[in-house]
Amino acid sequence: MELRLIVFVFALLAVKSAAAVNHPAIWFNQPAKKWDTERLPIGNGRMGAMMMGGIKNDTIQFNEQSLWSGNNNWDGAYNTGDHGFGAYRDFGEIRLSFGHSDDGTNYRRNLDLADAIYTTSFKSNGVRYQREAFASYPDEVMVFRYAAHGKETLSGSIDLWSAQNAVATAAGNALMFDGTMSNGLKHAAKVVIQKEGGTLTVNGDRLLFKNCKTITLYVNARTNYKPDYMAGWRGEAPLPVLERELQLAIRKGYTALRAAHIKDFSRLSAAAKIDVGVTPAAIAALPADLRMQQYAAGGNDPGLEALLFQYGRYLLISCSRPGGLPANLQGLWNNSNNPPWASDYHNNINIQMNYWLAETTNLSECHLPLIDYIVAQAEPCRIATRKAFGAHTRGWTARTSQSIFGGNGWEWNIPASAWYAQHVYEHWAFTGDKSYLEKTAYPVLKEICNFWEDRLKKLPDGTLVVPNGWSPEHGPREDGVMHDQQLVWDLFQNYLDAARALDTDKDYQKKVAEMQKQLAPNRIGKWGQLQEWQADRDDPDDQHRHTSHLFAVYPGRQINAVQTPELARAAIISLRSRSGNYGKNINKPFTVASTVGDSRRSWSWPWRCALWARLGEGEKAGMMIRGLITYNLLPNLFATHPPFQIDGNFGISGAISEMLLQSHAGEISLLPAIPEHWKQAGSFKGLKARGGFTVDCEWKNGKVTHYRIESLKPEKVNIVMNGRAVTIMSASVRK
Repeated sequence: MELRLIVFVFALLAVKSAAAVNHPAIWFNQPAKKWDTERLPIGNGRMGAMMMGGIKNDTIQFNEQSLWSGNNNWDGAYNTGDHGFGAYRDFGEIRLSFGHSDDGTNYRRNLDLADAIYTTSFKSNGVRYQREAFASYPDEVMVFRYAAHGKETLSGSIDLWSAQNAVATAAGNALMFDGTMSNGLKHAAKVVIQKEGGTLTVNGDRLLFKNCKTITLYVNARTNYKPDYMAGWRGEAPLPVLERELQLAIRKGYTALRAAHIKDFSRLSAAAKIDVGVTPAAIAALPADLRMQQYAAGGNDPGLEALLFQYGRYLLISCSRPGGLPANLQGLWNNSNNPPWASDYHNNINIQMNYWLAETTNLSECHLPLIDYIVAQAEPCRIATRKAFGAHTRGWTARTSQSIFGGNGWEWNIPASAWYAQHVYEHWAFTGDKSYLEKTAYPVLKEICNFWEDRLKKLPDGTLVVPNGWSPEHGPREDGVMHDQQLVWDLFQNYLDAARALDTDKDYQKKVAEMQKQLAPNRIGKWGQLQEWQADRDDPDDQHRHTSHLFAVYPGRQINAVQTPELARAAIISLRSRSGNYGKNINKPFTVASTVGDSRRSWSWPWRCALWARLGEGEKAGMMIRGLITYNLLPNLFATHPPFQIDGNFGISGAISEMLLQSHAGEISLLPAIPEHWKQAGSFKGLKARGGFTVDCEWKNGKVTHYRIESLKPEKVNIVMNGRAVTIMSASVRK
């Protein structure tokens, strides 16, 4: 029967409750002990907290995204202490102690991924206690409410502690500290407590509460960081700003704050949803840690895979909002003054992977902090680039590690700016925002093309190669490394698409197009692999964690099965090899366990998942999801390198969207790579395709049964589904 474009309403399967589908949650039946493995995160983009859920003693560890040590390290040294490159820092803790017993029954702590409301409930000595927390983006505060039910009341103490040695004080109904770090960065935090019933008194540097029905904590923290090189990265003093915000929030009141928070967060969280199958009720009823254990043992739990997709979206909404800094290696959440890799911005895969989900999963506005960061860091990067590559160098690039103060540390990742440019371009490709393209994206793309115009090296045969390149963390520096060649090819294509859309710079378009044609091409080696270097020396038994020479498959768009089938087949061979399924293991079946050792990293599973999806291998893509959950997720579903590193959480959401929908090859492909256990029945809603399209889809037995494609105005769109291609007119966006 001919499929028609229709409006449809997704029907929920009878075995699933609306609450389970619309309010995915991560929950536990005991308090958290370890910060990184068991606590649950909340955040409003700028501030975040890790929730413990203790019964007698509860600790709220909190962060603010701009609390960094160090400064602009022009020499490139990677010193993560107080000076030089620096590091992202812990802001502090709020510590509560209660008068009741530490024993609890009917315990549950729950993080609602739809509303971003964290709750803890339990009984102690027959009394029911209820707690609730949220981090509000519209009102710039975090709110924590503690309540006792019935005739019972709350008694205890509240302390505020600074992780940067600022002195906390107590006065009236507030705790606060205000300090200056050794790099001159001012920082402040304040907690205002409101109560129902009972008393609140000052006792030294703490507050004591007695016989209260509820206590509500309103929290704000800020620094005087400003994302402006010309202003010395400093702006307004933080304390007056945060106090004004607290006053407005408290005046608004708890109920209104909560409602505004839910409205704001759910607008984004509900924008995209997936349903990839039914989890048995007994498994779905398990807390997160036990559910993961049964999955790692081989259990079937498509609901957990869908939960992981939504968790990545939850985390990005919580730590990357317009007007703020982008998500770092730990997103926003950090309890150390010397975190792994400084919790910095690593640009040889990590920060890029943080944003793979932004456009495809309908979180385009959450992409803006990365783009703003790229623009803000450009001038110090220009200066660093001229110091390293010559005073007359046009454009810029960056070292592998970057800070918020224009700092560049560790090895030069010379194609870093080309990879950044892909994100700048993709935001336009998905949104079609012409004003953004003209004012922001196009200038960035052109300037980075200028850098490569000057840097590319011409070989005797007339081809152009990237000189002194590096297949990141794998191999020596040499000319024509495929990773670098592919990045520059994509940069040139992105520039050409942007320039043509604006109908500008015709002469430079010709120049860039000619350079793109002259780039040394991808090569197929002696054992059928896509070569990583110009020389055919790839080892079929090499299981290195990086798959840098497959950038052209994903997130790039130079290689695909339709337009470049031979190169796509070579990419499959290379990917099997990296997964331990070539060379001496070529006759072994491809399994999750076959991906071993160095390949098991928080970010390597999602990249390979997306690669397999782009190559049309749904079963193998599904194995990568299983590998991540089995080997590199902590009990609270945080990804671990190890240690905790958040790119895997973001990357897997982006990779799952590639399994369901692709649009990089000039057409919209529905269900291009789903595994067998998803095929029985499923749906997705709100995924995005390039060109400004929003796509809904339902399927049964692996075949699309209904779909809807929307855009701002009706447009022709080519679709590939169920093994054939059709051309339709998109529907106008529903009001």
